Amino acid sequence: MNPNQEQPHTKLPKNVIWVSLASFFNDVSGEIVIRALPLFLAGTLGVGYSVIGLIEGFADSTSSFLKIFAGWYSDKIRSRKSMTALGYSMTALARPLLLGINSWVLPFLSRFLDRAGKGIRTAPRDALVADSVSEHERGRAFGFVRSLDPAGAVAGSLIAAGVIYFMGDGNFTTKTISHEIFNTLVYFAILPTFISVLLIFFFVKEPARHKLQNGKGVVSLKTAITNKRFRTYLIILFIFTLGTSSDAFLILRANSLGIGPLEIFLIYALLNLISAFISYPAGKLSDRVSRRKLILCGWILYALVYLGFAYAQTEWHIWGLFLVYGAFFGLTEGAEKALVADLVPPEMRGTAYGLYNGVLGIGLLPASFIAGALWESYGAQAPFLFGGAMALIAAILMSIISFQHKNYSPLERG
Repeated sequence: MNPNQEQPHTKLPKNVIWVSLASFFNDVSGEIVIRALPLFLAGTLGVGYSVIGLIEGFADSTSSFLKIFAGWYSDKIRSRKSMTALGYSMTALARPLLLGINSWVLPFLSRFLDRAGKGIRTAPRDALVADSVSEHERGRAFGFVRSLDPAGAVAGSLIAAGVIYFMGDGNFTTKTISHEIFNTLVYFAILPTFISVLLIFFFVKEPARHKLQNGKGVVSLKTAITNKRFRTYLIILFIFTLGTSSDAFLILRANSLGIGPLEIFLIYALLNLISAFISYPAGKLSDRVSRRKLILCGWILYALVYLGFAYAQTEWHIWGLFLVYGAFFGLTEGAEKALVADLVPPEMRGTAYGLYNGVLGIGLLPASFIAGALWESYGAQAPFLFGGAMALIAAILMSIISFQHKNYSPLERG
């Protein structure tokens, strides 16, 4: 079959729809509290930037190790759904821990449990999506999941902005989040996470395609790593990730230039709206052109955005940069995940997605800690210059290294 040939249009499987809706509601919840947390910790509780970076980095890196195990384990037990449901349940239990906080300890525990849940569900969920569609629909399916993910973030941002506006007496210039406002945000964030859990438990089905593979042996982590094409992809991703510190630093950068919490939530609403609009067509495009080239374009865009954050001087600079940042997410995240399935055989998918998501997260601990340390030692420009430089290095490597094609999919053409 000619890989450039247009495939007939079919409806997306119900699994993809339900997983996408679960992701939507989870992101409604996450956007409400995750964006507010660093502002509350730094502005109201007086927690240092390096501590915030350590909280974010440690939680995300712990999540990453769990992603590796969870992906491999979903291959071993031949069940994607159970691991996905467990992960969403842990995130739902993490949200109430943020009520009434007065130090960084409970936020640390909440973020740890939240990210542990993400670590357990992410690789099995991605493998579930890949198992539920044909090889010619991978980009489209992951693009759809990615479009509802930021759509939920848009809804969460608008809810949070509304809470801050009305509880702040309609003041657009409020620079901090009070205890009362933060607790209200947490209450609004609790319900959507439980909706996500119910959707996974009652509507998502174990893919029939996956059940047919029960007779095959389980792929070890060592076997997955020895896949040369996949290993090369992971190394380049790790280099890129070293420059992708927590978005908490983007929020703090915006706040340092005079943008208050209400505006930050509105900015993120627009960012995620752009990402939602771009993700699905970008995913479909990656089914017809080289995924690698699409990722390359996104990474170059990321480097330019981070360099822009380093030299931003006014509020409108921040608004513009965040909007372009949304385009980066839309271009890359669906294509990156679809490329994983292109590079490995079907029986390795859970393990491969575990390693993929694990590498992304493992890099976040040094990335976030480095960003915090650079900010405190050299000023606000330093972490963004470092992030932009790492993205450019990764983009250069992606452009000069060819992923030699095998027959797992006709979609990656170097």
